[in-house]
Amino acid sequence: MGKGRGGFPGGMPGNMNNLMKQAQRMQRQMEEKTAELESQSYEATAGGGVVTVTVSGKREILSIKMDKEVVDPDDIEMLEDLLISATNEALRKVDEASASAMSGITGGLGGLPF
Repeated sequence: MGKGRGGFPGGMPGNMNNLMKQAQRMQRQMEEKTAELESQSYEATAGGGVVTVTVSGKREILSIKMDKEVVDPDDIEMLEDLLISATNEALRKVDEASASAMSGITGGLGGLPF
């Protein structure tokens, strides 16, 4: 009578084992995808291409390029705005690539028996 207490009814341990294997596989895929994303670079421009910022998948600025005509000592604010705009857009591209890659890995979670 007391044997059934605290145990899993009918085949649950096997399902839990499969669930753990699936979670480990998903973690491994996420680690591989993260490493792949971090090794890539993402570029964005502002001002019609007069400022270009390139960032790594680790969200570090790799390079900033600008055309000479955008450097106006009387209008430093415009240059600052262009740099901010291009940098933010490049970082958005990193976020989008990361979110897309991770949803591709975790998208199968909907079928788990919870």
